[in-house]
Amino acid sequence: MGDSFVEFADFVEARSKALLRTAYLLTGDHHQAEDLLQSALTSLYLHWNGLRERRAAEAYVRRSLVTAYTSWWRRRSSRELPLADIPDSEAEIPTRNGGNDDLWQHLNALPRQQRAVVVLRFYEDLSVEETAAMLGISAGSVKSHTSRAIGSLRMRLGTAGTRAGSASSGGAS
Repeated sequence: MGDSFVEFADFVEARSKALLRTAYLLTGDHHQAEDLLQSALTSLYLHWNGLRERRAAEAYVRRSLVTAYTSWWRRRSSRELPLADIPDSEAEIPTRNGGNDDLWQHLNALPRQQRAVVVLRFYEDLSVEETAAMLGISAGSVKSHTSRAIGSLRMRLGTAGTRAGSASSGGAS
């Protein structure tokens, strides 16, 4: 068990920052992201010895994040009504490349399924098929959610200040 634990600890040390960023992008909240990642890593630890390849560990955690996020959102949407969200300090918010505040803000405003698709497709760089498998939806649904999300982001970012590469008119088809 000693070697197995060391391998697990090494994995957590090497990948936890990237996985926390993914969890944050899904939830839009630093504390919820930490809770989500902790839950996913606990699940991974319980199944660590059953993994055939250690390379599958990150995919396992990513899938656990998405599954736990979806379950959490379903429970939350039917019970909790937060009065206000108090943002954490800028230093605590994990971003990939320093971050575009407008983009992160608008990403958080997307419906949960669209946000999950955008995070998996463009942040995690998964294919349409991998994203569909991760979310348990069809490839066509992934494409549809992607199109709607990008259209929404372009529209929101266009009104918040256009960037050089975006068209100001034209809807997503």
